[in-house]
Amino acid sequence: MRLTKYSHSCVRVEHDGGVLVIDPGAFAEPAALDGVDAVLITHEHFDHLDVDKLADLLGKRPAVTVHTHPTVVSKLEGLRGVVTAVEPGDTFTAAGIPVRAYGGLHAEIHPDLPRVPNLGFVVNDSVYHPGDSFDVPDDVQIDTLFVPVSAPWLKLAESIAFVRAIAPRRAFALHDALLSHAGHTVTDANMSQLSGCEYARLEPGASLR
Repeated sequence: MRLTKYSHSCVRVEHDGGVLVIDPGAFAEPAALDGVDAVLITHEHFDHLDVDKLADLLGKRPAVTVHTHPTVVSKLEGLRGVVTAVEPGDTFTAAGIPVRAYGGLHAEIHPDLPRVPNLGFVVNDSVYHPGDSFDVPDDVQIDTLFVPVSAPWLKLAESIAFVRAIAPRRAFALHDALLSHAGHTVTDANMSQLSGCEYARLEPGASLR
């Protein structure tokens, strides 16, 4: 399985000839969607969901399927017929790859702001993309975790606690486009020292297996 991290929260998974992309939002490079077979959307925020980008993709690759929470399906009326609603606990196949959905709600930004639904996705029983949440899957051992490290809704201690709770073999920075170079330096140092596993931040377009 080949994993490629694109800007912010976009992750591309290639496995057995299938290509799956999670959260190709407004910050994600167009190359993330080259040859894609299926798209997973964790929630409705613009940095995770770019409706125009999806519409353009489906104009070129009409066989692509999109999987997301029912509340997001309602925002994709123009893509009717290719979007499948997914609930927490659902298991399904996308691009020939097994996926299970977890979670339920976006992490709290502020008490005055309503929390939108959010799904985390475990891909191929080994890779976890939590979207904008710190929901911990309790029935699978995660090998590779993508951990949010910068957002209006988190502090770094929560990111560290999240990694420790999941105890993966390795973790990589997610939701990281809002940090400056100095911010990356400080965050990377703390995550490497305190997360309790192999940790790194991947530059956009960098791949691993």
